[in-house]
Amino acid sequence: MTKLAIPDLSLVALVGVSGSGKSTFARTHFAPTQVLSSDRFRGLVADDENDQSATPDAFDALYYVADKRLRAGRLTVVDAMHLHREDRAKLVAAARARDVLPVAIVFDLPEAVTRRRNAEHRALPGHVLRRQQEALRRSVRHLAKEGFRKVHVLSTVDDVAAAGIEYEKAYNDKRELTGPFDVIGDVHGCRAELETLLARLGYVLTRDEAGRPAGAHHPEGRTAVFVGDLVDRGPDTPGVLRLVMGMVAAGTALCVTGNHEHKLVRALDGRGVTTSHGLAESLAQLAAEPAEFRAAAREFMYGLVSHYRLDGGALVVAHAGLKEEYHGRASGRVRSFCMYGETTGETDEYGLPVRHPWANEYRGGASVVYGHTPVTEAVWHNNTLCLDTGCVFGGALTALRWPERETVAVPAARVHYEPARPLRAPEPVRQPDLLRLDDVLGTRVVETRFLGRVKIREENAAGALEVMSRFALDPRWLLYLPPTMAPCPASPVDGLLEHPAQAFDAYRGEVREVLCEEKHMGSRAVVLLCRDAEVARRRFGAADGAAGVIHTRTGRPFFTGEDAELGEQLLDRVRAAVGEAGLWAELDTDWLLLDAELLPWSLKAGELLRRQYAPVGTAARTALPAAISVLERAAARDTGQDLGELLDSQRSRLANAEAFTSAYGRYCWPVRGLGDLALAPFTILAGEGASYAGLDRAWHFDRIDRLVAAAPDVLRTTRRLVVDVDVPASVAAGTRWWTELTSADAGGEGMVIKPLAGLVRGKRGIAQPGIKCRGREYLRIIYGPDYTEPGNLARLRERKLARKRSLALREYSLGMEALARVADGEPLWRVHEAVFGVLALESEPVDPRL
Repeated sequence: MTKLAIPDLSLVALVGVSGSGKSTFARTHFAPTQVLSSDRFRGLVADDENDQSATPDAFDALYYVADKRLRAGRLTVVDAMHLHREDRAKLVAAARARDVLPVAIVFDLPEAVTRRRNAEHRALPGHVLRRQQEALRRSVRHLAKEGFRKVHVLSTVDDVAAAGIEYEKAYNDKRELTGPFDVIGDVHGCRAELETLLARLGYVLTRDEAGRPAGAHHPEGRTAVFVGDLVDRGPDTPGVLRLVMGMVAAGTALCVTGNHEHKLVRALDGRGVTTSHGLAESLAQLAAEPAEFRAAAREFMYGLVSHYRLDGGALVVAHAGLKEEYHGRASGRVRSFCMYGETTGETDEYGLPVRHPWANEYRGGASVVYGHTPVTEAVWHNNTLCLDTGCVFGGALTALRWPERETVAVPAARVHYEPARPLRAPEPVRQPDLLRLDDVLGTRVVETRFLGRVKIREENAAGALEVMSRFALDPRWLLYLPPTMAPCPASPVDGLLEHPAQAFDAYRGEVREVLCEEKHMGSRAVVLLCRDAEVARRRFGAADGAAGVIHTRTGRPFFTGEDAELGEQLLDRVRAAVGEAGLWAELDTDWLLLDAELLPWSLKAGELLRRQYAPVGTAARTALPAAISVLERAAARDTGQDLGELLDSQRSRLANAEAFTSAYGRYCWPVRGLGDLALAPFTILAGEGASYAGLDRAWHFDRIDRLVAAAPDVLRTTRRLVVDVDVPASVAAGTRWWTELTSADAGGEGMVIKPLAGLVRGKRGIAQPGIKCRGREYLRIIYGPDYTEPGNLARLRERKLARKRSLALREYSLGMEALARVADGEPLWRVHEAVFGVLALESEPVDPRL
């Protein structure tokens, strides 16, 4: 088989005359979704794939879809003839617009073959086919000049049959390398400072026979990553190059190109460049080196890539930084941005170009580490970090330890080169707890590490903004909002809408062991608990002496007004239990975030009970007995009318109304003091520097059981059962437990079924974090007293659940992202980007009863 090399992110043009086998080749070697066929698009716009009058509209639609795919970073194959230069130019332009590589696969088959195939299928006139062949012959030798990065020509039927596709990773794609890394700022020929910094970072230097540094390695396997500008201005450019070249050759370092390497290569090639900004010093120093070293240095610098994506895409290193839409892309525009950044077209008072502040607008999930523009101090800004601290100008040489996110710096030995512009302070850094409207207004996309990009629509954001601004707690307390939960698929069991069998089926094949948790008859509550008021002041800016909060799933405080003291008492009791259980010390934290259920439900839903549930039950239990009495008297009289069916339905409705009143009554009791409350924690979400939400459920319950044991008067355990969905006896045990919990006598709400392993990445992405399976009587509260009537149940079984399931996954991923950002120490506005997203998604038009 002959392998045709194709970059894994590229726009592939299949070039050939009618009957050359392009479409068959596309079906054989590419996924159907990757192939955009001109015939198919003609059919879409005109209902006839052969309607040539629809060609302009078809190609408009085709290139629109191609652009969307390329923007999303997906390989795209265009199946059209592409015989004319102007048609191919549009494709090359489309690739360049999204900074991907255009590739051509040419089917230059003998004319006899294409003539025979056309006779069998389309029967094109001979003169048309000849014109196509002539156009193809004229095109083949010019494709590379037209901008195609790779051109593969298949000249025979055997060539086509023997061809296969081999995908090439981009040179900048090193996502499989997970570090740890030490990213080093602009060295500019300062060899002595570089050696000092490497030694401080723990690297062991090696030297050649002349005593010159020839490489370095770290005993713990760390990798150095240089941001470019190794050369110019400083006293020993050859020494820096020799050291870094040795490290890169040994696999202990990576290096991206800087603008000074680019210019030095051109000078070494004899190009006409101005020897300013330290280039003259490099050329003089290299002139004293052997010709072999100069040639090796030139090849090394020429081969440096524009940027690297590392650690699964979490870290991007580029000399001058990189906008999010350029990450992983390859084009002259991307390379230029990586080397020089983006300028406004203006010059400052020193005659230097004014740089566009791209980092101010950066909102990407990847951390971008760069240099190029010297600053006095390396400071994180919008998840970007400039490491050029002006060593050659007398500042310091700085490195970032990743993933620790710690900076290490060594001062310059002296001023090696006078700067054209004095070192400036970093761009004004936004205060970590400063929130701005433009962070959340409009349509936005939030990058999550668990589900990728989550879109927040403008109309949903507007609704969330009103809730957050009018009703929510101080945002410094709001680190997390719980997600909605996926509903159980409809059950075919007579008289039931939900049954655990369908939940177990939903996990089977993706998750083997699940945890069935009792669903409490209360309200979802998030508890943020500090060890004391001083911790709350220092960590969360609490100015009122509060040492914690309890809030609802929409961010509103649970205890306000006259109930505030009761909330403080509950927090004090939980705080004491955390201490008694030893969790402060064990988790090495002085604050904890807990996900819990607060009982009774009537504590939060009292108004809902008075205005909605109680009137329904009261009206039904008042009106229906009177109606039944009238019907019974009428039935006793021999009126000749059969009232039996009507009488039975009214009696059934009365029984349903009584069951409805009984169902919601179980959730209500008066709260006069702390003894009337119960808090059932089921997840330890986070503490200082750590997110625990995705850990194995056994980890959580081991600690929560100790917490409950320390305060059984106010803390309630969450009963649970582990079920192996592939073992029938285990599934039967889980089903029996659900039946017992939800029986008419027990009146339980039901259970939540979760992966025992915590956060699970399954075959289809993230597995659902939880599926709620509610009992028959509890669902009466949700859907009304008469929902169990056969006709009503039949309609409810047709509920559309896909959107709710999608919503549950998106909200969960945003919640987990918020906790991860808290653990990483990111600023509040970054945390709230995800927290706010959860609240915004809650306003999507999805039936809240699901």
